[in-house]
Amino acid sequence: MTQRRAVRRPDAVAGIVEDWARERPQLDTAPLEVLARLHRAYLQYHSRLTSQIEQHGLSVAGFDVLTALRRSGAPYRLTAGQLAASGLISSAGVTLRLDRLEKDGLLVRERDADDRRVVYSRLTDAGLRKVDEVFAEHLENERRMLGGVSPAERRQLARLLSKLERSIVESDEAEPEEEAG
Repeated sequence: MTQRRAVRRPDAVAGIVEDWARERPQLDTAPLEVLARLHRAYLQYHSRLTSQIEQHGLSVAGFDVLTALRRSGAPYRLTAGQLAASGLISSAGVTLRLDRLEKDGLLVRERDADDRRVVYSRLTDAGLRKVDEVFAEHLENERRMLGGVSPAERRQLARLLSKLERSIVESDEAEPEEEAG
């Protein structure tokens, strides 16, 4: 039996780059080759991530809170400020997320015994079970999404994406080029 290979057509970004080359050939559209593909890949990823997490009655934001608490280690508790500083959660929405997770019985709020002004959010046993279940499925979902990328390519891509993030952050610090007078 002969194995048929799927014919690979150019992706949407290749078409966009071709269109710009035709319409504005003087422009260097090389950044699109990376950043437009990154954006499109993110949209595909986010759609699949959201779908998988919502099947468990969670929002992505709520899942981020649960995973931050789980990663903190026993007793799985953090303040709202610590949750915001964890990097995945904006401080603006932390209280609303905590309210929802508390209502669902996945966390409780506790005042610090020594300083009553400090309030911790702590995973309940149900919250711990939920985050462990959902995170295991999340990793399997991500493995599936990376199925077409070899382990060596994954490591290389991870290094390149880390470098890209640094480059983007550092671009804010770069001085704009002086205009020729």
